[in-house]
Amino acid sequence: MQLNKLTVNNFKNITEASLEFSPSINCLLGNNGMGKSNMLDAIYYLSFARSFSGLADARLVTRGSDFMMLKGEYTRRNTIEELTAGLVVGKRKSFRRGGKEYQRLSDHIGIFPAVLISPADADLITGTGEERRRLVDMVISQSDPRYLDHLIKYGRSLQQRNRLLHNRVVDHNLYMAVETAMAISAHYIVDCRRRWTIELTPLLTKLYSDIAGNSEAPAISYRTHLEPGMDFEALLDSARRHDEIVGYTSVGPHRDDLELSLNDLPVRRTASQGQCKSFTIALRLAQYDFLHRASGLAPLLLLDDIFDKLDAIRVERIVSIVRDNERFGQIFITDTNRDHLDSIMRMTGAQYSMWNVAYGQFDEL
Repeated sequence: MQLNKLTVNNFKNITEASLEFSPSINCLLGNNGMGKSNMLDAIYYLSFARSFSGLADARLVTRGSDFMMLKGEYTRRNTIEELTAGLVVGKRKSFRRGGKEYQRLSDHIGIFPAVLISPADADLITGTGEERRRLVDMVISQSDPRYLDHLIKYGRSLQQRNRLLHNRVVDHNLYMAVETAMAISAHYIVDCRRRWTIELTPLLTKLYSDIAGNSEAPAISYRTHLEPGMDFEALLDSARRHDEIVGYTSVGPHRDDLELSLNDLPVRRTASQGQCKSFTIALRLAQYDFLHRASGLAPLLLLDDIFDKLDAIRVERIVSIVRDNERFGQIFITDTNRDHLDSIMRMTGAQYSMWNVAYGQFDEL
């Protein structure tokens, strides 16, 4: 898959920009805060219908403007396709594919796959379980629409149960109705997560070795309350008295986590800064390989300032991985150092386009 052109109006600090991209590598060069990451976020938004920054849609609109618009032209499975995202402040956003508006934005997820690697990935190691669940859910949702449907249904049922707990409802039949719906989706979600973890582990192991250049053994394991063969409704029922006291649902897929380890020790407690960064990059590239296999499409690969604070050897190893044209498709890279970026491009030996970015303006070099 390839993004050919992108037009941006009033998105964050980008008032107006229209870029035509190389099918290989595209570099955005400039100081911090100039708009490089915002352009990647615009690309990300067209794939996921939301910002990777977590900002609400209304806060993405350029200050002083009352609307924003993104328009991308893609080549997907040898067909030209157009995506348009628009928002007028105070109104519902519009998201269109080929001029036709989606009735459900969830139907769009996974059709134009993308993988972002950024410094914020450190939160996968140091952050809460919510960060790691978000990773799992984002990847599987792009490869399995049923998973996303069950995730949405589970979330709605969870909210209903939490309201019952908060309002101190004692009607057992109401709980039963909600918990039955929760159980159907919970089993599907947990089974998918368990299979994904098993499939991702060998991909992670190989990529970490390629980046770190040693025999350290990275691993991910899935921790859940819902073990195989367990009755989730019975689990919820047994937890209800405790949940009534605390006012929320204490067991279920929404409390699951991934354990990240290196040589059987927790990464967050024992790994060095270099090991942590190598681990998260390997994890994201494993995510890329998983999506490529699952969809048959090469996702867009967005590399946001990932080479900072990496030694030259690890940079070279990462570049040697992503320059594999049969494995990786179109790549977008941001960096603050022209010499650094030129060196990386020489290592790839690939054709590329480069823009200088200053105060939301993009000038091709």
